[in-house]
Amino acid sequence: MKRREFIKTTALGAAALAAGSINHVNAGSAKYRVAVIGRTGRGDYGHGLDVVWNDIDNAQIVAVADEDPKGLAAAAKRLKATKAYADYRQMLKEQRPQIVSVAPRWLDCNRNMVLACAEAGSHVFLEKPVCQDLEQADEMIAALEKSNLKCAIAHQTRYSPAVEHARQLIAAGNLGDIVELRGRGKEDRRGGAEDLMVLGTHIMDLMRFFAGDARSCFAEVRDNGKPVTKKEVREGAEGIGPLAGDEIHAIYGFDGKTMGYFSTHRAKEGAAKRFGLQIFATKGILTMTTGAVPEIWFVEDPSWQPGSSKAAWKRISSNGIDKPETLSEPAHQFGNRLIALDLIKAIETDTEPKGSIYDGRAALEMILATYESHRLKRQVELPLKNRKHPLTML
Repeated sequence: MKRREFIKTTALGAAALAAGSINHVNAGSAKYRVAVIGRTGRGDYGHGLDVVWNDIDNAQIVAVADEDPKGLAAAAKRLKATKAYADYRQMLKEQRPQIVSVAPRWLDCNRNMVLACAEAGSHVFLEKPVCQDLEQADEMIAALEKSNLKCAIAHQTRYSPAVEHARQLIAAGNLGDIVELRGRGKEDRRGGAEDLMVLGTHIMDLMRFFAGDARSCFAEVRDNGKPVTKKEVREGAEGIGPLAGDEIHAIYGFDGKTMGYFSTHRAKEGAAKRFGLQIFATKGILTMTTGAVPEIWFVEDPSWQPGSSKAAWKRISSNGIDKPETLSEPAHQFGNRLIALDLIKAIETDTEPKGSIYDGRAALEMILATYESHRLKRQVELPLKNRKHPLTML
């Protein structure tokens, strides 16, 4: 199925295209002026946050910035940008774009780039995770709020049509009340701290998508089987900031009887095979991977023993329950397009994107709560009172 046909026939796509058919330029309206910030060799252009705008009808890339000359030249050609800059601040000052993709995957640049966008009056499409710590996140949000600017985070899974069908299934009561959420990272060579930060952000975001805000966290962080101390704290790869631990276990309390669990370690077997979320409810189980086109299965069985009850597992695709998946477009490309369209809708209707910077901060807060709980050796309440990175305070 072609991309545009598919988006128009899914529930999520229909919602994204509501309020003015934002997929098309309205008569007499100008295209949104879009700029892209990349950083070749230090986060590059994320997971396609640059090229997505080539496929949005009412958007035009007017400029790109990249400190690497070769990377800049390649990006300008790839994006058909009329202007290319080595300094993103100069680009923002001269071009004053309406929307900016802050695309690098590395986190050490997010704060400064988003603050510069806010100063220029630009809305933002930001790669995940949102930034290194809560002090930075708070500062970024304050700057955006000052000028009523929107920021969408690249948590693609919450935009998935299949996930929307899953949410509707749960909301309708088919699986009963959610009592447990179980998430794991990829548990590859990054297992532990890096896994928690880079990939755990997707799981935390999904827990909140289905269960609302986490209210508490109790966690333990280990290195070689022993509780982490100050001497195990290191600077993470790719500008992540402070990291520690090759094994992390966290318990989250949500409203009502819902509890969430997240674990990651450097697995000897099955690395990347368990990455995703399981939802255990009073009438059944739902399991899912991540991404704009995830694998989602559910079984209606309150015993959680489908083998003994012989209850059948059913798949949820982008088209609905027990319907085949017809989307053939690369998932990241599809997901980015949904986010870009939703960001434009948020701008036009003065609402928040479906995956806003507030959601990005909340996911980061769940991540950093593991270190705060470990540091204090007790359960901590969310939102966290301590906005500094807990590993800097061990």
